[in-house]
Order: sequence, then C-alpha cells, then structure tokens
Amino acid sequence: MNKRYLHHVWTRIRPYKIRYFFMACLVCAFLCALSLRNNYAHMVKLRDAVYTADTNNGDVIGALQALRSFVNGHMNTSLDTNSGVYPPIQLKHTYERLQAAEQAKAQGANTQTYTDAQHYCEQLYPGSFSGGPRVPCIEQYVKDHGGAVATKIPDALYKFDFASPRWSPDLAGIMLVLAVFTLLLTILRIAVGALLEHITR
Repeated sequence: MNKRYLHHVWTRIRPYKIRYFFMACLVCAFLCALSLRNNYAHMVKLRDAVYTADTNNGDVIGALQALRSFVNGHMNTSLDTNSGVYPPIQLKHTYERLQAAEQAKAQGANTQTYTDAQHYCEQLYPGSFSGGPRVPCIEQYVKDHGGAVATKIPDALYKFDFASPRWSPDLAGIMLVLAVFTLLLTILRIAVGALLEHITR
C-alpha cells in the first residue's frame, strides 16, 4: 500500500486523541453504574410496597404486578432464589389471613353438624334426657357425617421470585452498550494508530 496514502490516513486519524474515546467510555460506564443503582433502588421501593400491602391487607396483586413488571424490564433488579434459601417475596400475612378464614369456615361447618345431630337425635328420642340414648346418638351422627377439616392452602402459591434480564433497553442498558462501544473504539484507535505510525515512519 502507498506510504503517502497511509500517511494521509494517519494525519486524518491523529486528531482523534485516545483520551477522548477513553473519557467517553468512562462517562458512559459511570452513567451505566448510576442507572443500575437507580434500578435497584426503585426495585426495593416496589418490593417494600408489596410488603406493606401484604401487612395492611391492601392491593397485594397490584403491588406484585408492578414489581414483576419492573424487574422483568430492568437490569440489576433480580429477586430470585439464587440469592438465598427461601423465595425473596413471601406474602406471609396474606397467607395467614386466608388460612385463618379456612379454619373459621371449617369450625362453622362443625358447629352446624353438631346442631344437626342434636335436632336429629331429639326427633329420634323425644322422651330422652341428658345421659340417655341421645348422647351416643349425637356422637354417632357427628362421626358418621364427619367433621369438616380446614383446607390446607399450599404456601408455595404465596412465595415469589423474579429474575431480571441480562440486558434491558433502558438507560442502564444503553449506557452499557455505549461504554463497550467506546472501549472498543479506544482499543481500535490505539492499535490503528500504532500500526500506521510504525508503517509511515
């Protein structure tokens, strides 16, 4: 290749100093780190909103959907079981309220069964009093009709984890791409500059 042409190319490239590319890379990397930190801080705020809704019997579903939507669309916001033994989001209070409601329902059903047994045995033994055949009749009726047992709600339905993407098209993601791009430009500028300077010497 013509040395004169290469020298012309070198004079065109030389004004683009390495430090400019390197500074641009540092700025992009700093903005990326700042955006990742903001992503994490916003995720924590949304996670706390889920805990508050769970504790106060608020809109848990809405808060959970807002958290999931944000985590799924932003880097550095993961809430997954890899970071601990248990799922990071556990709706403890919601689960306890539902389980208590099931127990109250079963207790109410048992009360009704006992009342039905009393009415049935009173009609069967109208002249009997306490200690007569009515007591065994009631016991047998309750046994035959079975007492209600509270349904055990699977607690896994109230435990959640969300994984964030490796890259997202938000400010953090764009700055990451620009940081990598300007770093590659810096390396390319150093390599091309060294090569042309050597050839045209």
